[in-house]
Amino acid sequence: MGKVRALRGATTIDNDEPDHIRERVAALLGVMFERNQVDFEDLISVFFSATSDLHSLFPAAAARAAFPDIADTPLINMCEVDIEGALARCIRVMAHLYTDRSKAELQHVFLEGAVVLRPDLLGMAAHSARSTAAQSNAAR
Repeated sequence: MGKVRALRGATTIDNDEPDHIRERVAALLGVMFERNQVDFEDLISVFFSATSDLHSLFPAAAARAAFPDIADTPLINMCEVDIEGALARCIRVMAHLYTDRSKAELQHVFLEGAVVLRPDLLGMAAHSARSTAAQSNAAR
């Protein structure tokens, strides 16, 4: 079954509209789940926070619409602390899951404008993308 780990991610929203939030949440979770080979049965819970300038849709509702297999996974929304100068229109995610991966092997995902939250991870993402492309080319 593995150990309990927390997987993090974030994205930003250009327009506070339900369809746009659905699109960005689906993209974020899709990359998080794919890069970390998440089996939905191993998900324990998913926490979403949104900045106070987002009002049109709960991120958890967007997640349930995009991933019907997580219907029985507890999801919760919360409001991000409103700090002056903080990144606007941002949705953050923390997923708890069982995994055999070590903390160092987990690939946290920060998309769109949220890449500024964890610039230290940009090198890891670029390395991961190069490794995946090299493996794909080697398989051909």
